[in-house]
Amino acid sequence: MDVGGAGMGAAAAGGEGFDFMSWYMNIPVISRIYFTSAFLTTAACAVDIISPFSLYFNFNLIFVQGQVWRLLTTFLFFGLFSIDFLFHMYFLVRYCRLLEEGDFRGRTAHFAMLLLFGIVMMTAVAPFVSVHFLGSSLTFMLVYVWGRRNEDMRMSFLGVFSFNAPYLPWVMLTFSVLLGNPVTIDVIGIIVGHTYFFLEYVYPVIADIRGWRMKRILEPPRILHWICGTYQEPLVHEHQD
Repeated sequence: MDVGGAGMGAAAAGGEGFDFMSWYMNIPVISRIYFTSAFLTTAACAVDIISPFSLYFNFNLIFVQGQVWRLLTTFLFFGLFSIDFLFHMYFLVRYCRLLEEGDFRGRTAHFAMLLLFGIVMMTAVAPFVSVHFLGSSLTFMLVYVWGRRNEDMRMSFLGVFSFNAPYLPWVMLTFSVLLGNPVTIDVIGIIVGHTYFFLEYVYPVIADIRGWRMKRILEPPRILHWICGTYQEPLVHEHQD
């Protein structure tokens, strides 16, 4: 699929070959942490340091037996090293990076809030559907949000037909159906992505027009700003008598 922009090969400019470390260090911090965690998780499974059976989402194992790490690892495992794994890593790095460098530039806490929202919502849905690994759903959510925020960008699918960016998740979903893959994971990502888009970009406009007190629902808490290094002390206005 031609996604019409800066891919991983963009770092190989000037005929000097691909500088992996330069490309890697230029990835924004949250995208880099997510990509690194996913890659190391897969590498650990490939050399039998850990087993995929200790990573998947299972309600009883998490909330009854206390294996709480599964709440995180279910979003980190994308399968063993394969073409499918590389495909998922490409979409993860590309759209995570495009969002963090674009819409969320200088708003690291808000981008972290996006990921946390996706994790919480998908974790709430997972017990009701037979999905054990949710990383692909989270990636699909990122693709959906990016597409909605870049409505005028033109894209093409295998050079066959062109479409605007908001249709990218639906094109990917259709392609999955044609390949005979289950669509549950993709649909979860689309639904959660649409919910985030509404709460973050549509609801504040409605709330402002109608004069509602709560203007923003997904405003990051102070502790998240502090962790991300974006916390600013509230301004104190001194009144003179």
